[in-house]
Amino acid sequence: MAKIIKHQFFFPHPQEAVWEYLTKSELMAQWLMKNDFQPIVGYDFQFRTGPIPSLDFDGIFYCKVLEIVPFKKLSYSWKSGPGGGEITLDSVVIWKLEPRDNGTEVYLEHSGFAKKENLDFYNGLLHGWVEKLQNIDKLLNTTLRGHTNA
Repeated sequence: MAKIIKHQFFFPHPQEAVWEYLTKSELMAQWLMKNDFQPIVGYDFQFRTGPIPSLDFDGIFYCKVLEIVPFKKLSYSWKSGPGGGEITLDSVVIWKLEPRDNGTEVYLEHSGFAKKENLDFYNGLLHGWVEKLQNIDKLLNTTLRGHTNA
């Protein structure tokens, strides 16, 4: 049975500010990974990190933007493998944002963990996404509150 990661996270920040962290390459690099993302449907991009041999992972996530509804929804494919063009994880990440009176509710769904060999990736990302969402929150708090110079 395929496993799905689902998280819900509240940011006490405007939808537009949260959206920027999900769609601007330089901001994504601060909380997630180096990337060449562009918010264009059909655009192929990569997230890059260090290889993890125990996961049979070469350090590159091969992605394609699938859907964009500005400030509301973003989805992209998320594929990886051991290298040499072999893909062993074929998944999809979906972000949904809903405005609230005092901020933005963010829903993350990462699906496609159908193979037994994807279980370790699933377990790592299940907790990893929580840390990444917390990173966005810290960055937003720092950015929107401004910096003070002593």
